[in-house]
Amino acid sequence: MRRLAAIDIGTNTIRMLVADRVGRRTVPVLRRRHIVGLGRRLRETGRIGDAEFAAAVEVLRGYRREMERAGVAAYRACGTACLREADNRAAFLEASSDEGIDVEVIRPGEEARLTWEGIREAVAGRRGDVAVDIGGGSTEIAVGPREEDSVSLPTGVVVLSTLLPLSDPPKPWELRAVSYFADRRIEDGTRRFGRRRFRRLIGTAGTFTTLAAMERGMTRYDADRINGATIRGAAVRRWAERLGRMSDAQRLRVPGMEKGRERYVVPGVLLIVAAMKRFNVNGVTVSDAGLLEGILAGVERTGGEDA
Repeated sequence: MRRLAAIDIGTNTIRMLVADRVGRRTVPVLRRRHIVGLGRRLRETGRIGDAEFAAAVEVLRGYRREMERAGVAAYRACGTACLREADNRAAFLEASSDEGIDVEVIRPGEEARLTWEGIREAVAGRRGDVAVDIGGGSTEIAVGPREEDSVSLPTGVVVLSTLLPLSDPPKPWELRAVSYFADRRIEDGTRRFGRRRFRRLIGTAGTFTTLAAMERGMTRYDADRINGATIRGAAVRRWAERLGRMSDAQRLRVPGMEKGRERYVVPGVLLIVAAMKRFNVNGVTVSDAGLLEGILAGVERTGGEDA
């Protein structure tokens, strides 16, 4: 048995998965997630904000301690859209390394490939699937395991909230503007896939898992109930309309809503609606697994960084 860890440093959320490799099986033993909004000020300043920088480094310091206590033998920590773009990326990577976490900033194509691999670990893939990962800084869309089977769109929920900010609660014209922008960005960004037919849209990351948790009225998050959960298109559209009428405070009281996501869930669900329209599917299948699990699978194969 070998204990491994994967860390995903996203534009909105930082996550860690610790798991044991037992024979050919991977057994999760520890999951952590912290919403720090690392890229909250990126569009305004081109940099990670001072408060978000400090909060993220503190989270990684805690993850380092937890890995040591858990006896992790090897790990890989990956940074995505925010760290690809931030002017002060080098300073953040140095600060993370000082805390004992060496962060690798991965390309959009690798991010999509790892997400595809992680999804297929949890939700049995089949021909005709399209995988969508809505992050904070970008949205990855993949139709296969190769990097050329994917596209990365520079639009995630944090970016969209900065470009087209919503009032609290949103005004109808603001929602129409976000919806139109989401439609055009996904339509234009996926032209390389042509008009092939897709049987199923599999969604991963916070917007999809939060939507599934709300649909099931969860008061405590349960990944086993999320993996493979299906939500019909009509239900997705009802949630878009309902959440769009609420204030941030009202959304936070909805069972299944994660604190820190109430501001971003509306643009996120509108991106889901746009993806359903683009790929002509009437609903989504949700995977709790995604990029983090794909990173872990790579550690299992190549060994990762010594902890």
